[in-house]
Parts: sequence; C-alpha cells; structure tokens
Amino acid sequence: MSRFLQLVLDIFDGVATPAQPQPQPPALHGPHLPSEPLGQVLPKAHYAHPRATRRIQLGSTDVAYAFRRGKRRTIGMAIGPDGLEVSAPRWVTLGEVESALHEKADWIARKLVEMQERQQQLGASRIVWADGVVLPYLGDPLQVVLDSSRMLKKNSAQFEPATSGAHALRLGLPLNAEPQQIRDAVQAWLMRQAKALFVERLNHYAPQLGVQWQRVSLSSAATRWGSASANGAIRLNWRLVHHKRDVIDYVVAHELSHLRVMDHSPRFWDTVQSVMPDYAQRRRVLKDEPLPPWS
Repeated sequence: MSRFLQLVLDIFDGVATPAQPQPQPPALHGPHLPSEPLGQVLPKAHYAHPRATRRIQLGSTDVAYAFRRGKRRTIGMAIGPDGLEVSAPRWVTLGEVESALHEKADWIARKLVEMQERQQQLGASRIVWADGVVLPYLGDPLQVVLDSSRMLKKNSAQFEPATSGAHALRLGLPLNAEPQQIRDAVQAWLMRQAKALFVERLNHYAPQLGVQWQRVSLSSAATRWGSASANGAIRLNWRLVHHKRDVIDYVVAHELSHLRVMDHSPRFWDTVQSVMPDYAQRRRVLKDEPLPPWS
C-alpha cells in the first residue's frame, strides 16, 4: 500500500465555446494545492485489532479497536503491531471517545498504514534458521556457520571476529540440524554475551549517576527494552545485543536513571541527559530500526 497518494484535480468553470472562450482559472501548484484529509484520500481499508471490542468508521477507514477504561486523566491512543488501542478515564462517555477518534482520524489512518508497511518489512526480514543465516550482533552482521568437525565440541559456540565483512558464529551442530536447534544455540550464545555486556555497562554508568544496582536479569519482552525497580533490580531485554553499543548504553542509562527518578518527568530526562547528552538520537534508533522477528 502506498504511503502517500497524489490527487490531480481538473477544475472547470462552465463550458467554453469557440466564439467566447471562458477564462481559465489560475493553475494550482505545489503547496497552494488544497490539502485533502488523509482519511478521504486513502482507499477503503479495514483494520481489526485481535482484541477489538469497538468499531468506528474514520473516513474511508474501518477500524476495529481494543478499548479499555483505566485510571487516567485523558483519552489515550496507541497503534502497535496489532492495531489501534484506546484507553479512557471512567468518567468519559463513549461519544466523547469517538469524537476524539474522529478528530485524530488522519493521524490514525497514517499510523495504521505505516505500521502495516513496517510489519510487512519485518515479515520479509524474518530469520530463516539454517547454515549461513546472517543476523545483527552489536550492529554488525553475524553469520551462523554449522560445524560438526572434531575441532569444535558438540553443541558449543565459537565466535570468530572479522576484520571486514560479517563476523562468524561457529556452532557445533551438523548441517542437517533442525531450525529449532540452531535458533536455541544462537539464542543461548547471544544471551550470555548480553548478560556480560549489561553488567559491564551498568557498572560503567552507575557511579556517574550516583546509584547502585543490585541485580540484573534478562527479559524476552516483545515491546519493552528494560525496567527498573526501586530496590535496585534491573531487567534488560537480551535482544538489545542486536543493536550497537551506544544504543545499549542508552537503555542502560535510562533504567539506572529510574533509580533516582521513578517516572518520566522532565527531571528524569535531565538525569539521563546528564550522562548522555545525545540520548534522544540513540533512543530514536530503537523506534526507527526494528529488529528482525524471531520464529
């Protein structure tokens, strides 16, 4: 589905005759062309959240969305891989919720299209677990090589850095190993590397922030990169190890900053910025550069 559609409008003012040609209206160029609401420009589309409880027609876009009420002050809208999710305070009427959705119809339509395109891209980049598969490791390509020779212990993993091109991860598995075996071996190795790197970076940033972490554990959350508890417990998503070190450092500094400020207030972001002035740029990578899905 194309993200942007261009409309060409022919404007006529009556019917011209050879004897009395009608004056032509001034041509419309570039930014002077009247804008069309995105909900009207897009072709008819249907989006359904798997946990949808309500439905609404936004221009030409039919949206079935997940709706819930909670302890909040405003109406919230979020678009993820499953579609549109809406949350609202208990005192807000359904009519007010729908009015807010109509007000944001262009934004919702645009984000649903973008998310659909993003999911299609991720599907195309899905990892196929076989000899020679390449996946990112600390921002660089890592090629998996199956090796059942006597030089490599069975079920072991050996990292071979490259001066140019892709690094290699040699696994002690036969060439006919099942995809699940390959995936499990690669994941186990990546998790070990992630844990060691996280400990190193936590120890690097904790003194700078004046905090002390107590323990770190690995997370496999689908949409969350990390969390921190007031007791000093840190959880970090092991798949961060796919990203470059500066991105990993941002998440580490983010969670450690929560040991000083347990919210996302301006004071919290000032705390992050105190050790990482360019944190916004690093944070953006997490949104703009999605990782290949595992299967």
